[in-house]
Amino acid sequence: MKSVMKFIAAGAVPAALAVANDADIDDAFAASLHGVASVALAFPKWTDGRAYSQAHLLRARYRYAGEIRATGDVVVDMLPLLQRTGFSAVQLRADQDRALAERALAFFPDGHYQGDVIGPGPRFASTGLASAPGT
Repeated sequence: MKSVMKFIAAGAVPAALAVANDADIDDAFAASLHGVASVALAFPKWTDGRAYSQAHLLRARYRYAGEIRATGDVVVDMLPLLQRTGFSAVQLRADQDRALAERALAFFPDGHYQGDVIGPGPRFASTGLASAPGT
């Protein structure tokens, strides 16, 4: 089951809470997330992946169910991993094409073999292949 990625236009209403990508989610924000509708995680460079870890922590450890928005230097190639790590919204860099981004999200319609925040177990566990031989 894939979640749907929301595309946010440049200049849209900012997220309720903006978190720098060098912030420690455990120390600074975990206790103050109750009632926060949206969190923006920043990618100062597309090669800086710390916000992926922040999103994963928010979803997996703290069960944050609100919007997690990717902002900053966000390019089309990042979309599948953004989705797998817990992002639900994205603000693409100005030179990026939304149609190509939507296409990138459809590359793996059957999901991935490894677990992620959408489906935490490995794929073989959901197909009944996880049982030991002869059981």
